[in-house]
Amino acid sequence: MLISYLVPVVLLVMLLAASIRILPEYKRGVVFFLGRFQAVKGPGLLIIIPGIQKMQVVDLRVITMDVPEQDVISQDNVTVKVNAVLYFRVVDPEKAIIQVENFVNATSQLAQTTLRSVLGKHDLDEMLSERDKLNDDIQEIIDASAESWGIKVANVEIKHVDLDESMIRAIARQAEAERERRAKVIHAEGELQASKKLVEAAHVLSANPAALQLRYLQTMADMGSKSSTVVFPMPMDLLKAFRAMGEAGSSPDDQ
Repeated sequence: MLISYLVPVVLLVMLLAASIRILPEYKRGVVFFLGRFQAVKGPGLLIIIPGIQKMQVVDLRVITMDVPEQDVISQDNVTVKVNAVLYFRVVDPEKAIIQVENFVNATSQLAQTTLRSVLGKHDLDEMLSERDKLNDDIQEIIDASAESWGIKVANVEIKHVDLDESMIRAIARQAEAERERRAKVIHAEGELQASKKLVEAAHVLSANPAALQLRYLQTMADMGSKSSTVVFPMPMDLLKAFRAMGEAGSSPDDQ
């Protein structure tokens, strides 16, 4: 007699155990009633009727996905290997379950094809120097395509751009040539500025002969301090006197 009551009680307990589901705050359950979509439930305590209702759980947290390394041919015909990281999350659990078979795999494939397509339209220099712009372009394209799946792409970051050894050497030679060009331009600009200053100094010294004489004596002092040669400065006025005497000696009246 006791067994006849115990069996229904055990079956009822097992049915309740199979029916009760608890979902945390970051998960939602997409419930189907006899194969048809019924509602999105959660979080908290849920009761699902076994055999009649079916629930698929969707995580709403941000998913970090590593985009595998892709072979990309740039617009200037340079082959590079590029990989990236993708951050996305589910914003509409109903679409993520109904509209696509496996939204994680679908988003991964979409990211790979978009990465190759976008980078193939740019030169190598743009890949190396304009990563922020490329990240934004890739993010916008993936986000627009995955919107119908209930997916929101938060960010895309290009991690590595691997080049061949020959291309690395070519870039190094280009950088070295650019540095040499800058050095020559800076040297030429320095010579131009120095020549302008020398012209200004010549105008100042020509306006005051005493300043020219002091500069001459300073130059002699600098030369004497750096060598053992005795330098005897000759006054400029004496040279003028000799020049005047020479001009007087060669006047037409004496001839």
